[in-house]
Amino acid sequence: MLVRMSSETRSRRLAALLALPLVLSAACGGEKKEADIASANPASAATPTASSAAPQAEGKSAFYDAQLAYTQCMRKEGLKDWPDPLLSGYADWTKVEVVQEEEEREDSQTKLSAAMQACKEPMQKAMQLEPEKDQQRVYESLLAHAQCMRANGVSKFTNPTMLNGIAQPGGDPSPAAPQLSTNSPAYKQAETACRDELIDQAQGMQ
Repeated sequence: MLVRMSSETRSRRLAALLALPLVLSAACGGEKKEADIASANPASAATPTASSAAPQAEGKSAFYDAQLAYTQCMRKEGLKDWPDPLLSGYADWTKVEVVQEEEEREDSQTKLSAAMQACKEPMQKAMQLEPEKDQQRVYESLLAHAQCMRANGVSKFTNPTMLNGIAQPGGDPSPAAPQLSTNSPAYKQAETACRDELIDQAQGMQ
């Protein structure tokens, strides 16, 4: 599975959150991504679309409960600070990134990959319960975020697009040869300033 999020930061996000429907549903819209550590994880194979299998009658409560079960599994597998999902059921990206960075500092990517593999079953259940996304709202959110990033100094940050009714994230104009230095202080400052432009369904997509 490849998702077009073109930086080292996005590589870390995909590797840590491969199990989350937010990322997986974006991937099924035709996104491309080079994940530097996801390749070591068997769960990185192609996965069915979350929203296409979502039993809508279950609603957001069941989605939240399933994501919480995934969180509890990750904690049981050694990632004790893995955060609870947002009330919407989607990942709390800000807190997840803190966990990711801590794991990297401790060189614990093996533990992270093992935890994801061990928690595959609750992950798959959460995928099946993800509510259908409002793709127009997702697109508008991604667009506002891209405009904000450019306004805050990341001039090459591209706009999202729509493909077959599915919102496709923007970001680096050249994913194969990244032009954006996402670990730079300037990029991180812009990312923080623009975080609120992303609705829950769009967080983590670009």
